[in-house]
This record gives sequence, C-alpha cells and structure tokens, in this order.
Amino acid sequence: MFVSSKIRVLTDETGAYTDLPGLLTPEGVLTPLLDYCLTRAHDRSLVWMGKVVRSVQMFLEYMHVNPLERDTHVLFRNFAQRLYTGTFDLKSGFDPSWLAWPARSAADAQHIITDLTLFFEWLSKERPNAAQVNPRYVGNAFDQACDGAAYNHRRDAGLLGHTWGANAGPSPAGFRVRAQRRPRVTSSDPPSFPDDRFRELLDSGFKVGARYDYRGILISLLCHGAGFRESEPFHLYIEDVVPDPSNPKSALVRIHHPSQGFSPHGWRDALGRERKANRATYLAERFGLLPRNLMLSSQSAGWKGGLHDGEYYKEAYWFEPELGELFLTVWNKYLRTVAQVNRTHPFAFINLSREPIGDMYTLSQFNKAHAQACRRIGLVVRKDLGTTTHGHRHAYGRRLKNAGVTTFFLQKFMHHSSEESQKVYTTPTAQETRNALLVAAERLRIANPNLGISVPLP
Repeated sequence: MFVSSKIRVLTDETGAYTDLPGLLTPEGVLTPLLDYCLTRAHDRSLVWMGKVVRSVQMFLEYMHVNPLERDTHVLFRNFAQRLYTGTFDLKSGFDPSWLAWPARSAADAQHIITDLTLFFEWLSKERPNAAQVNPRYVGNAFDQACDGAAYNHRRDAGLLGHTWGANAGPSPAGFRVRAQRRPRVTSSDPPSFPDDRFRELLDSGFKVGARYDYRGILISLLCHGAGFRESEPFHLYIEDVVPDPSNPKSALVRIHHPSQGFSPHGWRDALGRERKANRATYLAERFGLLPRNLMLSSQSAGWKGGLHDGEYYKEAYWFEPELGELFLTVWNKYLRTVAQVNRTHPFAFINLSREPIGDMYTLSQFNKAHAQACRRIGLVVRKDLGTTTHGHRHAYGRRLKNAGVTTFFLQKFMHHSSEESQKVYTTPTAQETRNALLVAAERLRIANPNLGISVPLP
C-alpha cells in the first residue's frame, strides 16, 4: 500500500532538481515527508533520509490497520511496543493485521522512534494549523494523517517526548512509556581484519587464474593501509593520485570532498579558458552528474564527513610506508588498463570486464569482490570476524594504537572530527584484556608475596 521511491523535486522555474527518497501512498506522494527531507538535504545524507522514510512508512501502515484508535498517545505507545514485540501471536504464529513485523532489536526500534520524533516535531512547527478545520487545506488523506499526528504532538506539550523519550517523565495521562533501555556492551574483540592475512589477500585473494584484480587491491590498500572508510575510495579521481614529492616511490593520495572539494587542475571550458570551481560544479558542467553521495542509484557512495585536510580533502597517511609504495606500483599497472577504456565520468574505479564497460565501479560490486577474495584464501566472511570491507579501517586504527601513536595523531590519521570517535577502533581485544589482568596479578604478587591464595584441589 505504501512504497518508497525516488522522487525528483523541482522547487522553482529553473532547470535544477533534487532527487530524494519519498513515500508513495494510494493518493500520491506524501508531501509533508518530502518537504522534511528537502529542508534537510543540505546537512543530512540520503541514507538518513531513507531511514526516515522507512520509519514513517511503518507508522502509516500501523495507523492504517488500527483505524479505530483515536487517542494519539495510545496509538504512539502501542506502535512503540509493537516495534519491540513484533505483531505475531506467539502461540498461533498468526498476525491478523498482516503487518508481519518481527520483533526488532532495541537499537533499531530506538532509531525508528527517534526518526518519527524529529519528523513530527518539525512538522508541528512548520504546519501547526494544517490539521485543524481549514477549507483551504488541500492535503490528501495521508498528508492529513501526518499533520494530525504532528498537531496532537504540539497540542499535548511534547507528547512524543513523554511517550518515547529516553528520559521520559510522567505523561498527562498519569503514566509514562519510554523506549527500552539498551544494555551497555563493549566488544571483546573489535572486528578488525587480520593483519597477518592481508598480504595473502592481495597476492592470492584478488587473483583469478593469472589475472590480478588491481582495482580491488587498490581499494583494499586505501582502507587497510590508510584507514579510509570503504565508501570513500569511490569518490577518487585519477588526478587525485600522484607520486609523493617526499618519496617518489610512494603515492600521494588525496580523496576530495564529493561536492566541496576543488575541481582538478587544468579543467577548461568550451572556449579553452581555465576553470576553477568545486567538484559539484565540475561534475554538473563537465559530465552532467551529481556527486556520488547525492545519487539515488547503485552508483551512490556515502561520505560520512569528519576531519578534512587542506582544501576539503582527506590525505592518505600510509601505515606502514611500504604500502604507499605498493599502491603506486599497482596504480600504474591499473592505469594502463583504464587508458584503453572510454569514460563518461572522472572517477578512478571503473567497470573493466562487465557491461557497461567504463561505467562507475560500485560499492556493492567491491563488497562482493572482496568477499570472494577472502573466501579464496580460506577466510569466513563475517562482520564480527573483521573480514568485511570495514574491518580494514579497524585494523588500521588498531595498528596505530599498538604502535603507541597518540590520540592527537590517531584523530588526524583517521580523519575523525572528535577524539572520542576513535575509541571504537582501539578498544582492547579479549586477549589484550586477559594479558593486562595477568600482568597486574604478577605485579601484585611481586609486591606482596604473602597475599597469594592457595586453593587445594578437592
């Protein structure tokens, strides 16, 4: 009944448009939600918008199968509870609503609750009178349903805050309902790719017969040797890689911000005049493309942000330096193949053996290629084992930490906006934790030999 879809939005009489995720209802596009995404397009990612669309879709589906519930507070409360319990009768296994929702994790349920809270808070401020009797209001039934929920939120002095807030207080009805508290956990073994298998991954994993997958090797080197997130190499232009002036055997790699980074040097317009602009302008004028973090297609690649170097780029800080030299060697071999292919875009990583040849290589294609490479060398591909693509960034952070690199440089090398962000990459492993206890116990035994405890065997 409700379908998420890509919506092309034109807001004025120019030719500019914005592609956004939206929700289709039986009466058309859900305009309040589309307006919300449009107002956040400058500071939130398409991935975030997609999650908001999913949350609103679930709430509308729940409203649709519960048309007799008029008490907004009760409706929100019950919706929140169904996120945690699911919608099936545990004995019969039947769901008369046909929502067929499984019980969600506390984290997922809390994300859905937060998405809806922020959406309705925004809607109640932007359209405070829309749900009242207003003959000029032309929203369809589903628009009015969202507006009505937002109006009740505003009228009830922050109803959603009482209903769903993590620190919820008593509600006007005399009771409180809060999102379930998630147990606090720490990972005993943060998922990092095994360093002792990385060279084998490059030498044998990314090799099929006598042919090497140079593209997969290069992306893996950027993630494992320089700590980039797996999506970031997909914003790399060929012009972004040059020999390092301080060591011509090594590669100087700078991955620029998808839209705010500077256009490549030497770009000229149709009249031969040199142009200087940001990459959003360069992509639009030279290729008719959006930055990849703004694409709603398989060619999309995320950009999380964080700390940038220089003029809106992230430089590769190789650890160990030999990996930078290996990258440049493989890069030169890769370029010989790329030079034989016509491209209609500036991105470095392209399709070489599958149609359309020369098109942008995608993150999903790399994830599959990386998984196959891991299996070729006998690794099980699982996130908790660190053998997915993100495990390389964890391995990079762990090597820096084990080498005694200070938090100041860790933040810079991993391009974190905050020192707190690196903690997830440097949490002690289970073995490191046990070793610390053994060292502490031995230190205590030497200092106080009479404190030893002797336990006789039964």
